[in-house]
Amino acid sequence: MFLFLTGLAASAAATVLLSLPHPGPALGGVPAACVPSGHDSRGRSSVDHGVIAWEDDTVFDDARAYAVGQWTGGGLRKVRFRPDTVSEVADLEWNDTRSSGGDWKNVLARWTGLPGTDSITMNRHYLDDGGSRGTTAHRRRVATHELGHALGFCHKSTKSGSVMWADNAEAARSGIDRVTADDRAHYHRLWG
Repeated sequence: MFLFLTGLAASAAATVLLSLPHPGPALGGVPAACVPSGHDSRGRSSVDHGVIAWEDDTVFDDARAYAVGQWTGGGLRKVRFRPDTVSEVADLEWNDTRSSGGDWKNVLARWTGLPGTDSITMNRHYLDDGGSRGTTAHRRRVATHELGHALGFCHKSTKSGSVMWADNAEAARSGIDRVTADDRAHYHRLWG
């Protein structure tokens, strides 16, 4: 059955519809595509009983703190982040390297899942002041992205609006520098 509105009724209906907030991409029960393959996974995360206890050995404390704030703000409360204590093994270590060759060519940072303590390694060659991505905005975006991997998120297709895009330069050009509505939806799908 079709409903046809005319005159004042159509105008009122259009006003109401246009005043509603845009719902964003429809995510439903289907996760955004991972590229090149895979899926978001609690099993491939640094989370231990709802907590990531971290050890800090990076010069990029501002970026780390920003990333934690991004993944704990806006209703994201299922996973807690805190510094580790002397009586426990850290779930995640933040550290640095300074390399532009081999596995680090054009790599700004990397999350690595390891037996015991996982790591996020920030690459000072590119991220230090004076490096090709040596700005606060780049460091924060990269740290937020890598902490997303520590939460179990894969690289997302650029068809979604996500800080988890594999291409940091494309994310920068698109203005994605924080956790987005799509990222929050993925978080709630994975962590509740």
